[in-house]
Amino acid sequence: MAQPDPSAHQVLAVNVQKSFGSVQVLRGVDLTVDRGEVVCLLGPSGSGKTTFLRLINQMERLDAGRIWVDGELAGYEERDGKLYERTDKDIARQRSHIGMVFQRFNLFPHKTALENVTEAPIVVKREQPDRARSRAMDLLGQVGLADKADNYPSQLSGGQQQRVAIARALAMEPDLMLFDEPTSALDPELVGEVLGVMKDLAAHGMTMIVVTHEIAFAHDVADRVIFMDGGVVVEQGTPDAVLRHPQEDRTRTFLSRVRHDQERAEETIEQRAIPFAHDERDGAPVPTGVDVADRQAGDDERRSAEGGSSRAEG
Repeated sequence: MAQPDPSAHQVLAVNVQKSFGSVQVLRGVDLTVDRGEVVCLLGPSGSGKTTFLRLINQMERLDAGRIWVDGELAGYEERDGKLYERTDKDIARQRSHIGMVFQRFNLFPHKTALENVTEAPIVVKREQPDRARSRAMDLLGQVGLADKADNYPSQLSGGQQQRVAIARALAMEPDLMLFDEPTSALDPELVGEVLGVMKDLAAHGMTMIVVTHEIAFAHDVADRVIFMDGGVVVEQGTPDAVLRHPQEDRTRTFLSRVRHDQERAEETIEQRAIPFAHDERDGAPVPTGVDVADRQAGDDERRSAEGGSSRAEG
């Protein structure tokens, strides 16, 4: 069987294997990602999804197999049929074309949102500070946070911090974006704002590999969905094929469990967002459905307690 042409794909992985100690996390993964394609990786914890992203970004070393990014062998050079490790400088050059967004935001806590976005272009790419700041403000505007440029991470919500992290990754002008469950650390009500930014990136043609449990996002945005389990690719295809008509039992079991968990999360959001009505007596907001008699009884109890306290003090 002829080997695929690395230059024909943004990412080409062939027989990728990785172990940590005695645990084999990836057991021979083969996949491609084309330029401009959005690929979502689904699978249970421990299936190797995050490790695969870290290998693409050379945060881990392969045990076997090869990965090409934009036609170039990642981490190694091949000469006369032998592999030679690239220098640290050359690896840094390769990584500069890849942006990665993690589960945790990993922002510098002592730097503002603007400074977090400008740090890498100025330090790594030696970009002029004025140009870096101008581009950073554009990127913060792109993720809806231009008005938060001078805020520190502690002054931002989780969703806002993750959007800053996306802007920071984009500041290096990557050809490929990797997302490792970017919404998993967020409260459910903040997930939408991050997914909205990612949808916009996809619409503008960014090549993306997204590890996610957000089934609706994968269905709406991905060009291809890949289900992994036990360190192998179990099933892949169009979002409709994998998410609505899965062929493998492991895929069906996983999707059923994820949908059940998401339904419970949605119920939690609904319980938190109790609608409010207007109390015509004093203008105070009162939860809808609260019986006026119950409210009156509560007022009577409070007045009685206050009166008792006053008499005792007197």
